Amino acid sequence: MATEAKEISAALVKELREMTGAGMMECKKALVEAGGNLEKAVDELRKKGIAKGAKLASRVASEGQVGAYVHLGGRIGVLVEINCETDFVGRSPEFSELIKDVAMHIAAAAPRYVRREEVPATVGAKEKEIQMGSEDLKTKPEGVREKIVEGRINKFFEEICLLEQSFVKDPQITVQDLIGQKTAKLGEKIDIRRFVRYQLGEGLEKRSDDFAAEVAAAQGTK
Repeated sequence: MATEAKEISAALVKELREMTGAGMMECKKALVEAGGNLEKAVDELRKKGIAKGAKLASRVASEGQVGAYVHLGGRIGVLVEINCETDFVGRSPEFSELIKDVAMHIAAAAPRYVRREEVPATVGAKEKEIQMGSEDLKTKPEGVREKIVEGRINKFFEEICLLEQSFVKDPQITVQDLIGQKTAKLGEKIDIRRFVRYQLGEGLEKRSDDFAAEVAAAQGTK
C-alpha cells in the first residue's frame, strides 16, 4: 500500500524537487504513489513529462519579459520579471499568458518574496519566537510544541513566498508547479526573478477627514 501523504517528509520532497525540478505538490504526489521510494518517484515524474525540466536547471535564462498588471481601477499594480532562455519563447503567446497569470496572482495573493531562500533569517526567527509563545502551546510538551511550531513556520513560508503559494487560478497546484509545467511544455528553463507589488496608499496614514467620509459612506449618510 502506498505511503500516506502525511508520512512523506519535507526533506524527501525537497530532495526530489532538487533532482527533477518539478513542483512541490507534484513531487509529494509522486512520492505517495511510489510509496516513499525516491527512484520510483523520479520515474513517475518522468512518465508524466514533469521531470523534463530537471535537465534545464543548469542553463542560463536571460531572456523573457517584464510584465505589468493593474487591478481594482488602479489601486493595485504589479511588475514581474520572468526569464527564459530564448527571445523566441519569451515573445510567445504562452509565455505572455504566463506573465499575465503570475502578475495577476501576485496582485491577489500579495507574496513578500519569490522563494524561501530569500526570506531573511531574522524574519523566520521572529515568526518562530511568536509561535513558540502561542497560548495554545504553553501546556504541551516541548517536543510536541517544537513539531507544531515547525509546521506553522512551514505554513508561514508557504503564505509569504510566491513559488509556494497555491495558484489563484488553480488552487490544486502551486506557482512552482505552474512554472514546472510551463518549463516542461516549452522546453526551456523558466525562472521568476523578481517582482514588485504596489497598493495605493499602502504605508500612508489616512487623513481623519478621509476616514470620516469613508465611515459616512459605509453608513449611507453624507
